[in-house]
Amino acid sequence: MATTPRSLPFTKASLVRSQWLVSRRLRFYIRASRYNDGRNRKNRVYKELGSLRRNIEEIVSRVDEVAPAALKLEQERKIEQEKMLHGSNLWDNLNISDDPLSALADAAKVVESLRDLQYKAEEADLINQLAETDVVNYNLLEQAYKASLDACKLLDNYEISRHLTGQHDKQGACVILQAGTEGPASQVWTGRILSMYTRWAEKHGWNNRVVEKYMSENGGVHLATLEIESEYIYGYLSGEKGTHVMTDRALDSFGALSHEMKYSARVDVIPLFLDKITALELDETEIEILPLDLEYENTSRKSSAVKICHIPTGVTLQSAGERSHFANKIKALNRLKAKLLVLAEELGVSDIKEINSAFVENELKHVTRYYMFRPQNLVRDLKTGLHMPDLNSVLDGDIEPLIRYHVELRHEGR
Repeated sequence: MATTPRSLPFTKASLVRSQWLVSRRLRFYIRASRYNDGRNRKNRVYKELGSLRRNIEEIVSRVDEVAPAALKLEQERKIEQEKMLHGSNLWDNLNISDDPLSALADAAKVVESLRDLQYKAEEADLINQLAETDVVNYNLLEQAYKASLDACKLLDNYEISRHLTGQHDKQGACVILQAGTEGPASQVWTGRILSMYTRWAEKHGWNNRVVEKYMSENGGVHLATLEIESEYIYGYLSGEKGTHVMTDRALDSFGALSHEMKYSARVDVIPLFLDKITALELDETEIEILPLDLEYENTSRKSSAVKICHIPTGVTLQSAGERSHFANKIKALNRLKAKLLVLAEELGVSDIKEINSAFVENELKHVTRYYMFRPQNLVRDLKTGLHMPDLNSVLDGDIEPLIRYHVELRHEGR
């Protein structure tokens, strides 16, 4: 007997209802997901708000602790400078007229900076309090945090400037970098070090420019000169002098050292006088104009470049960033004078003729810092003993801890 086929379990109406149920569940899951995401985002925002408030309060508390006493001290110094200025007749001796005027200008600048510091901290504290009147006001807190960071930066600069009391610490800086003798890789490495210093200056908002750069065929740098025209930069960077070494150690499958590569860049730092011309006078018979090294001559201004040597000490500086031969000669001569003044100060001699040529030759050979790529991925500073675990961050210009610690150590040693 023939059987009729069973009817289908789903009619058209039941199929539509099934699709509707699926769609409804899907919308429910989406709403639930959005709710969970929103709740997680809200939790993250509250967490960030709490972190911002704590940071703001810590900075404001630090400013409240330090700034009033510092401002009182600097105001007293300013008053003393004014009394000295009023009590002397500057026209009696025009040669020393600039010194008390400069000291008074510096004192006034410090007082104004500390007042600005207090204003920034008060602004951050007020905005932080206003933000608390609202349940969540992330924009207000960000504004308060920015003001507190400005206050922190001003306070840091004030505290570090109190340690920079050397004869030339207040000046700008001329940073001269030269690739090591390890070949093209050292030239690439020198380019990385140059970038590190330019990034550091840019993060502080300081006026800086690479005035000379001798490129190699592989895109590296044979030699470069960076000028940073802001106060106290020489004091900040003078500890950077020496050899900066990159190391890369490859390990075999058993964890043993397979091979090690080392590339170096020499860094010299000399004062860049911002407010006066170097007073040092040199005997013209002790100065020699030298030809530029052939491997450095791939520059568009090589015809106007000048390399100058102080014969008794062997100190040699050059300039190629100016348009004319005469301007480059003046700049090279000023760099030479600045270098000789620094060497005389470091050696404790009053006459530049007493500078030991052997000291000049070996001055920059000492290793200042190791940048260890593999396997450690860290930076080891030999002058301070500091180890910094984030190598890439340091190469991106985050060298402030290294610089500040060296300034503190140098201040303690005086």
